[in-house]
Amino acid sequence: MSQKVDEALEKGSEDSKTGRVSEDDPEYQLIVDCNTLSVDIDNEIVIIHNFIRDKYRLKFPELESLVLHPIDYSRVVRKIANEMDLTLVDLEGLLPSATIMVVSVTASTTSGKPLSEENLQKTLDACDRALALDEAKKKVLVFVESRMGYIAPNLSAIVGSEVAAKLIGVAGGLSSLAKMPACNVQILGAKKKNLAGFSTATALPHTGFVFHTEIVQSTPPALRTRACRLVAGKSTLAARVDSTRGDPTAKTGRDLREEIRKKIEKWQEPPPAKQPKPLPVPDSDPKKKRGGRRLRKMKERYALTDMRKLANRMRFGVPEESSLGDGLGEGYGMLGQAGSGKLRVSIGQSKLAAKVAKKFKEKQYGSSGATSGLTSSLAFTPVQGIELSNPQAQAALLGSGTQSTYFSETGTFSKIKRI
Repeated sequence: MSQKVDEALEKGSEDSKTGRVSEDDPEYQLIVDCNTLSVDIDNEIVIIHNFIRDKYRLKFPELESLVLHPIDYSRVVRKIANEMDLTLVDLEGLLPSATIMVVSVTASTTSGKPLSEENLQKTLDACDRALALDEAKKKVLVFVESRMGYIAPNLSAIVGSEVAAKLIGVAGGLSSLAKMPACNVQILGAKKKNLAGFSTATALPHTGFVFHTEIVQSTPPALRTRACRLVAGKSTLAARVDSTRGDPTAKTGRDLREEIRKKIEKWQEPPPAKQPKPLPVPDSDPKKKRGGRRLRKMKERYALTDMRKLANRMRFGVPEESSLGDGLGEGYGMLGQAGSGKLRVSIGQSKLAAKVAKKFKEKQYGSSGATSGLTSSLAFTPVQGIELSNPQAQAALLGSGTQSTYFSETGTFSKIKRI
């Protein structure tokens, strides 16, 4: 496989120049095999790393918790070998300066012992094997990166050829990358970081290859996590287009990248200025108020009673009584303070209540003009004494033409004496 990659790198591809895409192209199959090979190389590196860690744990057991990356661990182990005094070992360029300081301090207090010649030789051989596999993986990634415009043009238009090659390599192929959700694409290539007691303020969790793309790094730091999430989503869409060979011209990828750029610019725009809201024009005209019988009834129904009016008032210089005493609880105001100390409230029947009572009385006793035949009264006369008569029938006779007061057959004019 390595020989095929070398030959492909030296020869180049005519199809990649012309832009033709074919599933039956042997170079396309080689690219797919390279993606699978890169995953296999990662698995082999992990196995070798476990072997090195088990052997070197007798010499420096704390090193595996300080250096987590397998390749960095192999380089440090190969550099330290069986040396007990790390002040004589130059780790510059292999690890960050802060980690070098922690490793040196920890090595001075470690409980490990030097390895035997046999175990040391096996450990160093394993380190050389891991480093050789890492170099082979880099060569494969360089080849895949050079053919990204051929295998994944839309994905390369968004994140670049280098990051696209790393994403496809870690995912295990373009089809596997297209099946991944965007949240998993965002953390592809993330490394477990050991802060070794330092501050977590600069730690960036959930950051993988997508975070180190040019479009994300050019975003202000406050928006980089948000931009990384956006780029991961659009990269997933582009990978699905490339997986189905939908757009070999990479126009979809360029459109998605432009959409990402516009959204990031939109985020950086300042918020619109808050316009001062003017006060409304004062209305001097009197407002229309509802009037009439219904409003008067409502006012009478919800009007303050005399008792509540007295409770709301206070007499000057006289303390009011309260429900709990000593001024605690609800105050009684002027209740019980007028006159002899008793509560005197004038009970006046409202107009509405009086009208309702009148209607009820008329309905109850039949005084509204309806003749039921039972309405009667006792009349006292000088001749017969007590006489039972019907006053309504008598009123009807008085209202007739013959029994009228003014035009009666038996009536006479009044005699007026002249003086």
